[in-house]
Amino acid sequence: MGQLSFFSAEVAEPGLGDLSGLLATNGQAASSSAGVRISIVVDADWRADALVDEIIRCGVGAQTSRSDEDSPMARTDTSQALAVVAGPWTRGAVKVVPAGWVPSARALRLWVIASGRREGPGYLLGLDPRSPDTHPALATSLMRAGVAPTLVGTRGRAALRISGRRRLTRLAETVGAPPEAADAQAVWPAE
Repeated sequence: MGQLSFFSAEVAEPGLGDLSGLLATNGQAASSSAGVRISIVVDADWRADALVDEIIRCGVGAQTSRSDEDSPMARTDTSQALAVVAGPWTRGAVKVVPAGWVPSARALRLWVIASGRREGPGYLLGLDPRSPDTHPALATSLMRAGVAPTLVGTRGRAALRISGRRRLTRLAETVGAPPEAADAQAVWPAE
């Protein structure tokens, strides 16, 4: 990777709002009287570990766990502060994309860590199969971030595909270097 982009996740200061990148994919927010907890089930242990590191950088405690199906999972501690992140993403019990939402560089990085993967000459960002109504709005949000995607797949395996040298370079510059895990390099966006 050449020169760091001004908008790179590596130069952006982490903040709670960056956790919206987890909600853009299959992350879920659960509210209780004690606060909000954001959790996300992922397909590899390295993803859960890397997400916990990123969540802690954003200023909230986190840990790895296992889902009921024994899949790796990352989850935040329960915190009242997370209501500001989760609130705009829910309408009743339904996940929605906040109006005008544009992922920050760090939110996009979390999205890539959680569900990104290479496919042929393109790159796929996973979407929440339980919230298909969010898919078109998330495509629009990525366009606003300068990474125009195409919505692909079916409801159960839907994703946003990013293709073309300029778009892939923009994505790679924005999300920065991969986590240190050996398996991360194989799925990380490349210029």
